[in-house]
Amino acid sequence: MTVVERKARPLGRSAEYTVQPLRDRDQIRRILETRRPYAAYALGQLDPVLFRVSEWWLALGPGGERAIVLHSHGGLGNATFAMGGAGALDAVLRLHPGPRHAFLTCEVHHLETALRYFEIEQRQTMIRMQATPDTFRPFRDEPVERLSGRDVRAVNRLYRTDGVPSFYTSHQIDDSVYFGAVRGGELVSIAGTHVISALSGIAVVGNVYTHPRYRGAHLAEATTSAVTALLLRSCREVVLSVDPTNAPAVRAYERLGYREVARLLEGAAVRRDATGVVSAARRLFARMRGRTAHAEVVRGPGD
Repeated sequence: MTVVERKARPLGRSAEYTVQPLRDRDQIRRILETRRPYAAYALGQLDPVLFRVSEWWLALGPGGERAIVLHSHGGLGNATFAMGGAGALDAVLRLHPGPRHAFLTCEVHHLETALRYFEIEQRQTMIRMQATPDTFRPFRDEPVERLSGRDVRAVNRLYRTDGVPSFYTSHQIDDSVYFGAVRGGELVSIAGTHVISALSGIAVVGNVYTHPRYRGAHLAEATTSAVTALLLRSCREVVLSVDPTNAPAVRAYERLGYREVARLLEGAAVRRDATGVVSAARRLFARMRGRTAHAEVVRGPGD
């Protein structure tokens, strides 16, 4: 059967969706591999240690429509990831919206669906960009150095420049890939990683920041280049997300060989069903309806 991920289709009362947990990593991987650059974070969550703190749900509906939802917990807090058809996503979130607070990543066409179940603060459309060994063009004009856990104080001090709290640990720096530019004995620019998955052969660059006094000197380009170069030794592709309104950053990544491959929506999500009582009641009815199919079954909007 050919699976089609429909971007937008009004849910009718006759539409029926089956919702079930996913526990087979190979099955999950096959679904995510169809959208590797977009699903980079989720692919990283398949690594054994992270898989133990993840919860996966799949909804299947009319015409082969499907959606997969990941709820995970890591060092930086709760996260929810969604991929697939809006109707099928609605079916999952109706029953399993996840933790009260989470960082949500979903597709742009999911916004209407997501807003039914979450208040989304500071939501933003982002460009997902990708570099591969064939497209990558390293930047070599500025000296940078690999950072370690011994540099954690300097890292947190730099990230706090704009008044944003930063509480990275030495362990987090050592377990990731971070490069920095040092000027006058001070760390003034940095780039690092959110995800490195050797099993999936993919990594996500992030936490790129330059002190305001040093912006415009291509330091972010230099540090990002160094991180990307190291990651591409073991990864098939490296991805990152960037605000489309930040034209200088987009151009800098393009000079490094990154290319836009998707658009996504990100934001801090707060579950509307604060106590979880409504979701629990919906699950009860869905299990009763789907008892013969050994799955949860929901029908149409507001079921």
